[in-house]
Amino acid sequence: MSPTRNRPSLPSLDGGIRGDDRARAAAADDFGHLAHRTPEGVLLPASAEDVAATVRWAAAQGRRFAAQGNRHSVFGRAQVRDGIVADMRRLRAIHDLQDDQVVVDAGATWREVLTATLPRGRVPPVLPDYLDLSVGGTLSVGGVGSRTWRQGTVSDNVLELRVVIGRGEQVSCSPARNPRLFDAVRAGLGQVAVITGATLPLVPAPRQVRRFLLSYPDLATLLGDQRRLTREPRLEAVQGAVLAAPAGGWTFRLEVVKELSGSSPDDGELLAGLADDRPLAQPSTLPYLDYLDRLAALEQALRATGQWWFPHPWLTTFVGGAAVEPVVAGELAELTPADLGPLGQVAISPILRQSVRSPLLRLPADRLCYAFNLIRLPPTDDPNEARRLVTANRAAYERVRDAGGTLYPVSALPMSRADWRNHFGAAFGPLGEAKDAHNPGRVLTPGYEVF
Repeated sequence: MSPTRNRPSLPSLDGGIRGDDRARAAAADDFGHLAHRTPEGVLLPASAEDVAATVRWAAAQGRRFAAQGNRHSVFGRAQVRDGIVADMRRLRAIHDLQDDQVVVDAGATWREVLTATLPRGRVPPVLPDYLDLSVGGTLSVGGVGSRTWRQGTVSDNVLELRVVIGRGEQVSCSPARNPRLFDAVRAGLGQVAVITGATLPLVPAPRQVRRFLLSYPDLATLLGDQRRLTREPRLEAVQGAVLAAPAGGWTFRLEVVKELSGSSPDDGELLAGLADDRPLAQPSTLPYLDYLDRLAALEQALRATGQWWFPHPWLTTFVGGAAVEPVVAGELAELTPADLGPLGQVAISPILRQSVRSPLLRLPADRLCYAFNLIRLPPTDDPNEARRLVTANRAAYERVRDAGGTLYPVSALPMSRADWRNHFGAAFGPLGEAKDAHNPGRVLTPGYEVF
């Protein structure tokens, strides 16, 4: 802890709290490299009770507390100025692996979960697209992946959570046990509790996938095929992207996947009736883990160029099916390739609204919605450029919101308390009630500035 502040004695812990400049500086940064709030100390928990004891201490002393996993926030949401952050990577064990479920600590990554489950031919029903996110961090925001369109978010596919509420008590919650708390924690942005562990369902894992990268002449044709595929059960993943074309303008791409546990199906049957430019189709067959880890190549490229450590002003939203074409077309008209960077893209993927059941993950009212994301990867660490793109994010978000869209909170833009109230809509009341019941001192996760 910092020696510059007069404070009472810390609680007795199995682990410890670091107050040196190096640990505090690391906790004041994240993947976005845009916001920096330096904590007073960094908890290195050796047990969930360490988290509970430190939350109790913080509440008694008027400090704030936040949990950090692999720090993949892009706008400082898991940072705390002058308070305590917990390095949840210290709690990463995998427990009680069975055929139909597994118990994991919140600091475990999805890669670590798969290392335990795949040898038994099992996998969680939904995974985020990036495997090096922590389980607890993913569940706190919802978790969107390639299977979300039909099977919901990661937070829709959890059986039970172990949490520490803002009063410093350890509690278990599930649909049958403390269901209101369960609904306030899933995609609840850490406002009422810190997740310390989760029980995840497991399903049979495919051995391989047949993947196709399909090219389209324009946005309308891409969206048309996405709509068609949501009405048919032939594929397990449908994810679209818009990329800058080398000669100017945009190229439109769709990645579709068929999971394989036996012989490969006929490619013609899988793609029948689609309106892509078929001579440009790129088919491949991959081991299942290679497909799940498909973003590893992008990460390697960003690390090789140094861009991994540059600002990442991403914007992630949801747009209703009725508005998606004009909204996306309008944003493409505003964007330039420089706004995304050479490795950036616009992601646009369908989601059947009925598949998403976490009350706090807000989607438009349309039956068919779309994840619409600006994955900005600027090739510069110029802070002025980063600020320009954050300002552009705010303007784009307002246009999406005014068209009936919603925010996926893993985004780099400022949000006021009024913005959050508008964002949560009818769910804001139950979230506020849960906060009053379980985190009355507003101890937890202040970086979102919801309350």
